[in-house]
Amino acid sequence: MMTRIGVEQSLTDISEALAELGYEVAELRHAEDADGVDFDFCVVTGLDTNVMGIQDAKTDASIIDANGMTANEVVNEIRSRLDQ
Repeated sequence: MMTRIGVEQSLTDISEALAELGYEVAELRHAEDADGVDFDFCVVTGLDTNVMGIQDAKTDASIIDANGMTANEVVNEIRSRLDQ
């Protein structure tokens, strides 16, 4: 099954890096985008986690705060969580 990852709109470099690795990537614009959508991960910047309401969204996705992380670090974080 393909890993589905919602990525905040501003994190283009991370979206591109994940897509290149074959992950299914969708853009997160609002909390509604994550609400009820079957994402495995949501990549956001800490600043927007509350603004977007993602913490309150009904999602089982692991939230990754990409604030201060490189695209590579985010990819490695997702890979390590998938390996658990």
